[in-house]
Amino acid sequence: MFAKIFMPSRSAMQSGQAKTNLWILEFAPESGRFLDPLMGWTGSLDTNGQVQLRFESSDDAVAYANRHGIAYRVFEPTPRRHILRQNGYGDNFSFQRRSAWTH
Repeated sequence: MFAKIFMPSRSAMQSGQAKTNLWILEFAPESGRFLDPLMGWTGSLDTNGQVQLRFESSDDAVAYANRHGIAYRVFEPTPRRHILRQNGYGDNFSFQRRSAWTH
């Protein structure tokens, strides 16, 4: 059993940072998927692929994996770059705006 520990990134439909501050322990698939011959559904015998455990910190996730004898790999998140544009949209509402807003 092998697991990866990571901090999820925000989805493409998400503008805020909600649900991205927790660390997730997710198991790697141990067996491949197969097609059911009758219905054509995709199936798997690996039930650990459905498990996602959430932790407050990476240290908690690592401690859990060590306590239960789970091999793991930690993926550190890349820091988010803030894009600040000169005279961007936020400057329309700035208190330091010197000229009148004309629309």
